[in-house]
Amino acid sequence: MKFAGSLRYCAKGAEAMTRHLRILAALLALSFISAGPADDGRWYSGEYSFSDELGGFRILSVKGSGTEADPIEISEELNSATPVTLVIRAAKPIQLHTLPQGAFHVRVVILNKSGLAWIGFDFELQEIRGKPSDFDDGLSFGQTSPNPKFISSNRFDRFENRFESFDRLRFESGHADPLDRAAFGFFVTDVTPVPEFYLVQDPQIPSS
Repeated sequence: MKFAGSLRYCAKGAEAMTRHLRILAALLALSFISAGPADDGRWYSGEYSFSDELGGFRILSVKGSGTEADPIEISEELNSATPVTLVIRAAKPIQLHTLPQGAFHVRVVILNKSGLAWIGFDFELQEIRGKPSDFDDGLSFGQTSPNPKFISSNRFDRFENRFESFDRLRFESGHADPLDRAAFGFFVTDVTPVPEFYLVQDPQIPSS
């Protein structure tokens, strides 16, 4: 009888442990689902923060560390076909151990809610808002060591990476219809890191 009682006790203990583990797993899952911007309105991921504070679009989620295997993925919703600007800031002094200083892989996933088809898409880096990034500021789409394998899109087959007289990455030969999700992957480097810079996102629409 004592042996049977011990079995019952062990079974209850195991059942309680299983229940606690399930609760913990549910709480962890909920924390991932409910992850959002910090109190300052910025989304933090890797060594950076990202903000839609300049308007015209909405960030839906941000995740990833910034490595090639785990790029920072920024999911957005774009409601018009006019250029919008993402504000990128260093969350703390940049100390990336697996990448050159001031460098990260990024994947931007954009929901087209403009009501118009996009026949191309441009990204432009700016160290000073409204001023094209030039060769001397050190900010580029991997200019110091260009690698085509770092650049990709699920909707556009070709890209053109221009370094002068601005740092612009143009995607073409494809389209993103209304309510499509267009994904773009690229590599950002800044050999003279600054605490804040900008990524202009400009959908291209057919000429009327």
